[in-house]
Amino acid sequence: MSDFDPRLLCCEIEIDGKMHVYEEVYIQASGQKTANTLQNECTIKIGNLSKPVRHYLITETSPYNLPRKRKRIVLYAGRQSYGSFKLFEGDILSCTPSQPPDVMLTIKAKTGAYFMSESTTNSYAGPTSLNTIARDTASGMGLTLNFQARDKLVSNYNYSGAKLQQVNKLAEAGSYNAYVDDDRLIIKNADAPLENLAITLNKNTGMIGMPEITEQGIKVKYLLDPESRPGARLTVESELNPVTSGSFVIYKINFEVCNRETSWYTIAECRRLGLWQAQI
Repeated sequence: MSDFDPRLLCCEIEIDGKMHVYEEVYIQASGQKTANTLQNECTIKIGNLSKPVRHYLITETSPYNLPRKRKRIVLYAGRQSYGSFKLFEGDILSCTPSQPPDVMLTIKAKTGAYFMSESTTNSYAGPTSLNTIARDTASGMGLTLNFQARDKLVSNYNYSGAKLQQVNKLAEAGSYNAYVDDDRLIIKNADAPLENLAITLNKNTGMIGMPEITEQGIKVKYLLDPESRPGARLTVESELNPVTSGSFVIYKINFEVCNRETSWYTIAECRRLGLWQAQI
């Protein structure tokens, strides 16, 4: 990816119930996303917000400000050649101001954090398809369902507790990966790649250094890519370490981006495609 293809980086922050866009400011962000029930998380440093906005966010996200209200943040990144994509969406947990003279705010957020404090009760009278249960779970949190799993009937389904914890119960229904990725609830067969989400990675498409072999598969660093999400298929073509070449499914992603510094990359941890299924 050429340095002559300008970066795009902006974020939307919920203020007084409305989403406000910030793009002509300093933004640095790092985060982690997984293809399991762990919450995705992100830390965003943003500069030059107005004093009223800073004070509002610091006050409204304080644990002493009750009752707590939902405050969302959405991070977009990309290149001028293909536009921006949603890199992270979550609920703000805290906002911390920097020491003077800098005017910087550090925002910590997690996916679905608001729904850890909201309770629900769901039950079905008879055997119900997993797809139906997943659709109702997604609807209760305002999420879009992406169901790419072998469907099955679930008997005696009863749930009472935090809305987000329903994702754990869905994952326990069989050999599935169930997770929230930004504004989507994804249900897929364990360690199977998502359809229509694939990356080919080599020295000409943004790979940095060479992939490392891990206990689970490989870890590889590369320039930020819009198709790079938990559950995506990653095909590696490595000349320096050919044993790491092949097709994998991403189960964990770490990203770091900044609009005024050098950081603009992803580190993906992957399992070799089909290996998990061959072991069961």
